[in-house]
Amino acid sequence: MIGVKASVGDKVIIRGKHLGEADRHGEVIEVRGQDGAPPWTIKFDDGHESLCFPGPDCVVEHKDAPAPS
Repeated sequence: MIGVKASVGDKVIIRGKHLGEADRHGEVIEVRGQDGAPPWTIKFDDGHESLCFPGPDCVVEHKDAPAPS
């Protein structure tokens, strides 16, 4: 995923890869790349923390984005 950027506090959704597999939700707690680039450390809703190199199954919801109308 070229050009994906995130900031601390952004929400991340990693879509399930298989039919029936639940999505994983988390929050970016550290950005290790330059200018928001990956890798990022994500704290998932279940408390697990992981270093993430996002793929095409990753969606970033920026904390500064305007709310959908």
